[in-house]
Amino acid sequence: MAATPSVSDRTARRGAIGLGVVLVAQLMLVLDATVVNVALPHIQTDLGFTPAGLSWVLNTYTLAFGGLLLLGGRLGDVLGRLRSFEIGLAIFTVASLLGGLATSPAWLIASRTLQGVGAALAAPSVLALVTTSAPNEAARNRGLALFTAVSSAGASIGLLLGGALTDFVSWHWTLFVNVPIGAVVLVLARRFVTETPRVRGRFDVVGAVTATLGSVAVVHGFISAADRGWAAPLTLASFVVGLGLLALFVRTESRVPAPLLPIALVRDRTRGGALVLMALVVGAQFSTFFLVTQYLQLVLGFSPVATGAAFLPLSLAIFATSRVSARLVAKVGPRPMLLVGTLGLTASFVWLSSITTTSTYAGHLLGALVLNGVSAALVFMPVTVVVLGGVDRAQAGTVSGLLQTAQQLGGAVGLAAIVSVYASKAVPGQFVPGVEPAFLTSATFTLVALLVAALVLRPRPARSVAQPQPQPTRESVAVAAADGTEAS
Repeated sequence: MAATPSVSDRTARRGAIGLGVVLVAQLMLVLDATVVNVALPHIQTDLGFTPAGLSWVLNTYTLAFGGLLLLGGRLGDVLGRLRSFEIGLAIFTVASLLGGLATSPAWLIASRTLQGVGAALAAPSVLALVTTSAPNEAARNRGLALFTAVSSAGASIGLLLGGALTDFVSWHWTLFVNVPIGAVVLVLARRFVTETPRVRGRFDVVGAVTATLGSVAVVHGFISAADRGWAAPLTLASFVVGLGLLALFVRTESRVPAPLLPIALVRDRTRGGALVLMALVVGAQFSTFFLVTQYLQLVLGFSPVATGAAFLPLSLAIFATSRVSARLVAKVGPRPMLLVGTLGLTASFVWLSSITTTSTYAGHLLGALVLNGVSAALVFMPVTVVVLGGVDRAQAGTVSGLLQTAQQLGGAVGLAAIVSVYASKAVPGQFVPGVEPAFLTSATFTLVALLVAALVLRPRPARSVAQPQPQPTRESVAVAAADGTEAS
């Protein structure tokens, strides 16, 4: 007769299944950041997007995600991580269904916005659920390692999956694919994932609304500039409203009792500079996927599947370099790596700006993409170390969320600015004319990031009495480092 499983065995099995369920959800959220990229040319043709308007397919998701991310983290604390995760994932799944059914640009943009809202509610709870699903320390460490691996590999899987779905079925399935996965995760999560304790707290709704709408208005200003001109009333009004809302956000955060963004955290010169650097780098990086994806399909004639595969060298370069970046930080410190990384990124964008209608993938793109991937990986880990360094354990989660917010909003605003430059030089029916100024704008972003690393992130003079600095928690480093990899 078979032995009856012990309570500890059942607990371990339940925890393992719960961990798998949460990691599948994390993979789905990561995939959505890239799975739609490969389908962009087909989406543009099918729904009639303008060259500048097409960027909203990516930007509405990242704006909603980034703008509401800190609020999503607070909701998880107050409502319980599992409940917040379930609400967010349900919204994300329904929005994916609606997006797959889209027949107009406005419909798809609205669905992508709703996806971003769902992701903002679900994503902050994932890491907490990974750690609470583990029955012991060893399982917890394995969960953190798997979380990082899933996050790192998700971007590459998204590109390949997006290409395959677009090529063999339809671009609609880059969104439909989330529906059955989300439904299964929702059913299993309630059974196998343990809820976390709730804490009493308030919601900074004004801060969340002003941050999100302010970012949307600024991005709309850049897109309007491409379509109507920089001096157009709508363009100027968008910038004025956006900057006004962001100023109101800063004022609100300095006055409310439970701010989404404790101002003291970003007043530190080093941390503030690192966040600006991250926003600039991710903003430039977004142009790589957006422009190169279209160039490969519209100019070189690549299929969606081949386009996804064409990005593998970049992803593999990031993955391989990330394996050694932690050791490099320990040996040489963050600043030298940031200087080398931002310089390499600048060179890669200048290289990409030289592509023409007669360029080839092997001769003109491959080297630039590999250089881009290696350089990006040299940036993400040091930024994580700088941003999280010296943070009290109680604030580590907030600062990790702040880093993710800088990535999402920096990516959205940066892409809008770069696409605006591209569209201003574009020629109807031709893709290449706007590429050079667009990639040179990306190079300008990373050049400014290089200057930030050189001038703002300089080591401070040693104090006469050294004070021990609290170290970032392992969970915070895991989520920030994984998100850094996602950003590319």
